[in-house]
Parts: sequence; structure tokens; C-alpha cells
Amino acid sequence: MNFADYLLSGPSHLLRFLHAELASYPGRFNAVLRCLLASGLIIVTSMALEVPWLALSLIVVFYVTQSNVVITRLVGTMFLIGSTLAIGSAILLLKFTFDYPLLRIVTACMLFFGSVYLMRVTKLGVVFFLIAIVIIYVQSFVDQTDNGELLLRLVLWVWVAVNYATALTLLINTLFLPVEPQLQLKAEIHRQLQAIDARLAYPLDGAGAPSPISLPAVERGALALQKLLKFAMMRDARYRAEQIRKLAYIATVSRLYYAASELPLTLTRAVSEQVNALSDLRKACAALDSAVTLDQAFLLPVQFESRRVGIAIAPIQEMQNALQALADLETSPLPPRVPTAKKSLIAEDAFTNPNYTYFSLKTLFAVFICYVFYNAADWQGVHTIMLTCLIIASPSLGASTQKGMLRIGGALIGGTLALFMVVFVIPRLDDVVGVLLMALPVIALGAWVSGGSERISYAGIQIMFTFALALLEQFGPTTDLTEIRDRMIGILLGVAVSTLIHASIWPEGEGSILRRSLADLLRAIGKLLQPVPKYVAPTPPMPPGQQQLEIWAKLEQCEMLLSRVALEPSWEQSEHERLTLDAQTVLTQSREIMLAANALQSEMTTQLDHPPADVRDGIFSIQEQAASALDRYARDLIGGSCRPPPPIPLDTLERSFASYVSAAPEKRDFTLFHLVDKIVRQLYSLPSWGGPVTTPASFRESYGHD
Repeated sequence: MNFADYLLSGPSHLLRFLHAELASYPGRFNAVLRCLLASGLIIVTSMALEVPWLALSLIVVFYVTQSNVVITRLVGTMFLIGSTLAIGSAILLLKFTFDYPLLRIVTACMLFFGSVYLMRVTKLGVVFFLIAIVIIYVQSFVDQTDNGELLLRLVLWVWVAVNYATALTLLINTLFLPVEPQLQLKAEIHRQLQAIDARLAYPLDGAGAPSPISLPAVERGALALQKLLKFAMMRDARYRAEQIRKLAYIATVSRLYYAASELPLTLTRAVSEQVNALSDLRKACAALDSAVTLDQAFLLPVQFESRRVGIAIAPIQEMQNALQALADLETSPLPPRVPTAKKSLIAEDAFTNPNYTYFSLKTLFAVFICYVFYNAADWQGVHTIMLTCLIIASPSLGASTQKGMLRIGGALIGGTLALFMVVFVIPRLDDVVGVLLMALPVIALGAWVSGGSERISYAGIQIMFTFALALLEQFGPTTDLTEIRDRMIGILLGVAVSTLIHASIWPEGEGSILRRSLADLLRAIGKLLQPVPKYVAPTPPMPPGQQQLEIWAKLEQCEMLLSRVALEPSWEQSEHERLTLDAQTVLTQSREIMLAANALQSEMTTQLDHPPADVRDGIFSIQEQAASALDRYARDLIGGSCRPPPPIPLDTLERSFASYVSAAPEKRDFTLFHLVDKIVRQLYSLPSWGGPVTTPASFRESYGHD
């Protein structure tokens, strides 16, 4: 769900959404401190040296300050390159067209169109975004003065405001409070292992009930480890050389974290084997934590290997399997690292996909309409109307709507805070210390909000930017309330015009992209479902833990796509709510199938001595049928007309199971069959696209097992 869904679903849902988005997490407070330190220095410097465009300098701080040093330097470098190219282009444009208004406007439109086009088709989008926004912003300068020298000075001051803020932010993030991705990765692994240890310790001593580990927390933890590993490899050559080993470590931690979320807090039977297993798991997890912290090889404690026995509690078995697999990997030679192919900076369909051209034309048309209105009304205060059209321009209607709502919401909060300061605080200010005491709390609020997920982060930037535009653009106290009013009107009109243009002319939705992403997710789960019997000893294409990490990433991508698609006015208009619900159902069922498939693979690995071969073969057959059914469903989903897979018959498995139970009642263990039953039911419960959802009777209900 996105911000709009929670806003419309009632106060309680909205409060839960805000609580989740505004909650603290490792590194968030550090990022806020870095933003505050850089912003405070920039406010003092700009006020003391009278450097204009302070609001622009502050927004640069927010964009450049990222979660770690690697991304900060990458974004900062892009800003330095992009702003220099942008200002150079603007100066050349003015040099040759200043005395010819029509030629200036036509040339500016051509440069703007080309920049927006390149913003879509290249991986250097931020560079061309800066060029486009400076080109259109400079046009408002021309309308304010006919003095060429003054105009040139204004443009050059923009370059100064952007680049000195970028350089200062890079310096702050490098020298003060640096956050290295390698340390972040180790800290996140330590945090998850500590939560796992708390879950393991409670059944033993019962001191202090541990916090529950929810399924969303498991997903966020797995994705955080993946992203941090990617950044660590960008930063450290050693991590790149040991990519396979490091990936195995984070896959193991994710498996342990999920198994801990399923671990019962009380032992069903306080037998010595279970107590020993929990104690040994705690020691093994501590050894893993120490190995990660010290960059050493992971070795299982001796007693773990000597006392490892089959435990009836599935999460304990899963944790034992994960740790044993990692220990085996450490003692076996790693396969050579396959170099990844370099990706092109330009999209493959850059010159064949007409949507890129349509997007550039729509954005240009929206900006041009706002420019005409801005000049016809002679209303200088609403120049944000043009900037808004570019800022919220996104490839899909849902993304544009989401960004527009966040921009409006952030601007309302920032404008309200600015109005409060004008009325109650500014009359009592007389020095720069007072300005800092007034501005830094608002900047801290904006930085904290911008540290949230994509569903809310852009609002934090708007809170700060609207506040700074209203109060910090002059080198003295301001009491002009019309500035706040005009900024808000410009933003509201810009959002309205841009949304209308993008929805009316060549509307570009992400419905088909969502279907393809869901199909890709289902295929990945189908690969995880493929049986890998050890007695045949095939070589799987990817370890199950790594497959699960990949599926978590695909799940997140689909969830973000769905949150944007749900806001599209043209997303299957006749059945919008139902189709959105169906997509949510596919995601929910996919997650359940993935978790059940992973648990089934783990159970089959640890129970090779029993059940007998005919039962194993029956389970393998159902796995293959389920994988094929998922593949067919995914193929039909892309085509737009899919139906639930037909029920997979369990008759053969029932007969094999009945023989197994009658021959060895003392070894009766229904865990395998409950997992098979869950996979079959979840698979059959996948919705038809727009059709009814049916849920079959469970395997246990059908055959009376418990």
C-alpha cells in the first residue's frame, strides 16, 4: 500500500503507516546528523558571504547525503558534472539567443526535450535532470531583467550555490561521521544474529520475552543485506573477489532470521536433545557473528557436529541445515567467480521505444503551458509551477501521482511551519544563531522523513525546500506572507497541469510491467520448487539460500510497482479495485509458496533415511508439477488472461503415505506432507485475473491427518 491508500483507509491505518515509516533504524540518525551538520555550515556560509539561492544549496545537501560513503560520492560526482554542464548550456543559450525571445524559447524547448529524453534512456539521469531543470529555471531569470550582465551573474551564482554545497557535503560525509558500507553490513548481520540469539535463549531461560520477528521484517532484513553487500563490493576490492563467499554468508543469515521468526517460544517437550540443539545453535550463531566481525572463516563448534540429531521442530532443523551448509562451503573450493557483463549506459530500446519520445513531449508541453501562464499572469512568485512539472514527471501515471501527492503534502507541512515562524519567531530574531535555532529543527524533520522508504521520502525534501524558499532566500528577516502563498499555488498548479497532461496524452502505465514482474517472480519460485534429491546428486544452478534472496528482491520490486500502479487512473479502469486486489493476492500467495518450498527443500535434505523412496518420489513429482503449473500461470499472466492452475492430485502420495504409516507408525512425521499440502493449496488459490478465487480443502482436511 502507498501513502494515498493509508490516507483514505482511516486514521488508524494512517497512524500505523506513519509509525512504520518514521521508525528508527540503524544509520537513520547518523544520516540526519550529517544533513544537519552540512546544512548548518551552509546556512552560516551563505548568510555570511551573501551567497544567493540558499534553498537550492540546502536541497543539494539532501540529495547528496546518502546512506553510505559510496553512494554519497557517486551522487556528489554526478551533481558536480551535471551542474557544470547545465550552467554551461544555459550560458551558451543566453549568449546566442538573448536578443531573440522566440529563438531563445524554441532553443530552450529543444534542449529541454533532449535532456528529458536522455534522462529516461541513460543511467546518468541525474545529470540530464539537472540540465533540464536549470534550462527551464533560467527562463524565469530572463523574464525578471533585461540586463545581460546581471543575468549572467545570476546564472553563475546558481553554479556556485550548487557546487560549493556539493563539495562541502562530500567533505562532511568523508571526514565527519563517515559510514562505510562494510561496517554497515557487519552491523546489520550482528543485529539480526542478536535477534536470533534472543529467540533461541528464551525457551532455555525464559528471561525477557524477545520481540517478535515479523515476515515484513524478514523481507526487509534480507533486502538490506543484499544492498549493503552490493555497496561493499563497490567500495572494497576484497569483497568483490570474495563475492560468492560473502553472498553465502548473507544468505545463511537470512535463512536463520526467517527460521527464528518461526521458532516457538516454548519447548513442546523439554527433552535433552532439544535443549542441546538450542544451546549449540546459540554457540554456532555466536561463532558466525565473530567470523563476520573479524573477517575470518566460519567453523562450527565441535559439539555442534558431534551432537547434531534430528529434531522434530522444523525451525531448529532449518537453522542446523543453514549453518552446516555454510560450514561445508568454507571447507570446499569455491567455483571461480564469473565476471558480470558490463551494462550499457543507454537503454537497449532507446531508439525504438516511442514511449521515451512521448514522455519527453508530454513533460515539455506541461512546462510550456505553465511558462505561458506564468508570463501571461505576470506572477513572479509562482515560478515553482514550471519546476514542479519536471520534478514530478515520472514514466508512469502512478509514479507521477505518488510524487505529486508527496510534493503537495511536504509543501503544506513546510509552508505551515514557515507561516508559524513568520508570525511567532522571526520578530524575535536578531542574529544568525537565532536563524539556526529556527531552521535546524525543520531541517532535522525533513531529513528524518527523507530517510524513510520511497513511499514517503520525497515529502521530507519538500518540507525543507518549501520552508527554505519562504524564509531563507533573503539575507534578512522576512515578513512577507505572499511568498508562502505563491509557492504553494505554484506547486498545486504544477501538479494539476502535469497530472492532466500525462493522463490525457499518451498515458503510460505500468500495468504490463507489473504483469511481467509478477511472472518473473513466479518463474523464480518455480525454480526453487524444482526437486533436488541428494541421492541423485545433481548440481543446482544456485544454492537455495541465494535463490531465496533473489526472490525477496523480486518481491520488493513487485510491491513497489503495485503501489504505483494502484494510483494510475487508467489502470484497467473498469475493474481497477479488483485487479489491484488480484495482484496483491498473487504477491501474498507467491510469498507463501516460496517459504513453503524452501522449508520443503530443507526437510527433504534432513530426512533422506525416511520416508521411503516411493514417498520421496511422490513428493518430487508434486514439486515438478507445481513448478510447471507456476510456469504456465506466469506465461498466461503476461498475456493478460490467466486462470488458477488445476488442482494437483494427491492420490498417489496418499497411498504411499498410508503404506509408510502402517509399516512404521513410530516414525510418523507429517511435516513433509503438511508442506506439500500448503504448496498445493496456495498454488490452487492463485487468482484468475479478474475471476473468482477458490480455495480447495486442505490435504489434512481431505485425509484426516493432524
